[in-house]
Amino acid sequence: MDNITQIAFNARQAANVLQTITTAQKSVFLNQIYSKLALAKADILAANKVDKDLALKQVEAGKLSSSLYKRLDLEGAGKFETMLQGIKDIDELEDPAGKVHSATKLDNGLDLYRVSCPVGVLLVIFEARPEVVVNIAALALKSGNAAILKGGKESFHTCSAISKAIREALDVAGSEGLNLADAVQIVESRQDIDALLKQDKYIDLVIPRGSNALVKYIQWNTRIPVLGHADGLCSTYVAESAKLDLAKTVVVDAKTTYPAACNSTETLLVHSSHLKSNFFQELAKTLVVGNGVTLKCDAASLAVLQKDDAAEIFKEHKDKIQASDDEDYDTEFLELTLAVKTVDSAEQAIEHINEHGSKHTDAILTEDEVEANKFMAGVDAAGVYWNASTRFADGFRYGFGAEVGVSTNKTHARGPVGLEGLVIYKYRLYGQGHATGNYGTGEGKKAYLHERIELKDNDTIATLRG
Repeated sequence: MDNITQIAFNARQAANVLQTITTAQKSVFLNQIYSKLALAKADILAANKVDKDLALKQVEAGKLSSSLYKRLDLEGAGKFETMLQGIKDIDELEDPAGKVHSATKLDNGLDLYRVSCPVGVLLVIFEARPEVVVNIAALALKSGNAAILKGGKESFHTCSAISKAIREALDVAGSEGLNLADAVQIVESRQDIDALLKQDKYIDLVIPRGSNALVKYIQWNTRIPVLGHADGLCSTYVAESAKLDLAKTVVVDAKTTYPAACNSTETLLVHSSHLKSNFFQELAKTLVVGNGVTLKCDAASLAVLQKDDAAEIFKEHKDKIQASDDEDYDTEFLELTLAVKTVDSAEQAIEHINEHGSKHTDAILTEDEVEANKFMAGVDAAGVYWNASTRFADGFRYGFGAEVGVSTNKTHARGPVGLEGLVIYKYRLYGQGHATGNYGTGEGKKAYLHERIELKDNDTIATLRG
């Protein structure tokens, strides 16, 4: 067995063990990971500094984007502590495995249950963001899955330091007779990934987190199901009834709090009525003058910002008021740049988003609830918001503890994917020697009862069957 097949096989063996352990055992392992990472903080941050220093040279040489460099940082204020807190948050969440979602009495003594269970082995591929290793490890263990992780070469030293601490933490499982040493594994080279993408015998789900090019490459080069999104092209529509102060607050947050994030707004759709008052000019002033955002405007919005009175406001920022082209509305800028387009109605906004968006997250700012609900029903996206920033599209903010990624797929999981997205289900049938030949039509045949068994919250097989 070659090395890559061995990695996948070992992960499968660990997954087989994980699907049988208790919630209490999972908690022990998660707390061990928390403790080991806390003790290793100095080593991990030292490794992160090495990665950042090397990456900065790549940025200066034009070989690495500044947005990718920003995602690499683990030294920023509170980032390490937030990463650790994510483990605690996940530990405190309800175990998603073993939940009974439906139950049917097929006949006396013949009961069918649909029960949640782990997916199995996850292959998670990401660029930069070394904290992903911790997020995925915690989510995988809590949901009963094994994980194989591949980070970008930019985060190699940080990921290695984190992986060392996690592996040491999982050694505690050995004292309980459980072989979980390979429950979380990290691979290093691009060649490893190409080989792992062929391991559909052992790997159940691939989750890519990164650029459009990365996600597309994976989708085209594996038979394993892929859960993820290729772009985070989010839009915010400022409707006719929107309040200016609310629009300033939400749009600034959606664009500026973390421009490199996939939930950052990239296109601003503005109702044409706002060009006839000082509404758009004031919103643009807040974005450009107050927050350093570059606006790529369509002809109508550009004309407003180039009028004499507006020209005086933006005279020190002329380079940040630019004409847009068609490509701008299909671009994930990942920086302080925002494409602006004028529309005449919610219908036009919906049409634009469904044509140019990436099905990630889109928002409407309006005082009209009917219009808001129409927008949220009509936009084809994993997240649709009313009077809220697109930056809320995040597993931690949703209360998931952390997220394994954001899915724009139309499969079992969509939007920020937390624990619930890492379980599927199996059917358990409990009988007493029943055989299908006894059922049907005709003399001596029995009819199925097909009676629904009432469930209570958090029912498990144990609570239902006593």
